[in-house]
Amino acid sequence: MKQDEFRRYCLSKKGVTEEYPFDEVTQVFKVKGKIFAITVFDFPLRVNLKCDPERAAELRERHEDIVPGYHMNKKHWNTVNFEGKLSDKELESMINSSYELVVSGLNKKLKEELNK
Repeated sequence: MKQDEFRRYCLSKKGVTEEYPFDEVTQVFKVKGKIFAITVFDFPLRVNLKCDPERAAELRERHEDIVPGYHMNKKHWNTVNFEGKLSDKELESMINSSYELVVSGLNKKLKEELNK
């Protein structure tokens, strides 16, 4: 999956915004103000994605293209090499999981806003 495909996929999700809060190259995707994906314009494309702690560890053990989240809480975030051996289906699954994990943690008011 290339950067533009990744961007389009993230933005296709309900309530997602794209921001550059840190600098002009660090791309952040949020749902209702909460981060679910972070990347930097670089090659190879690497993306930080939120992940359930048990699944995060399991994914790291199974895939060399998945490591603990760079500059993130290593328990809850993975850095994923999008230019590696993982299929687009696997990458989309990890993006979906990150998005859903963040949505599940939203308060009732934000969930209601998202579902409108």
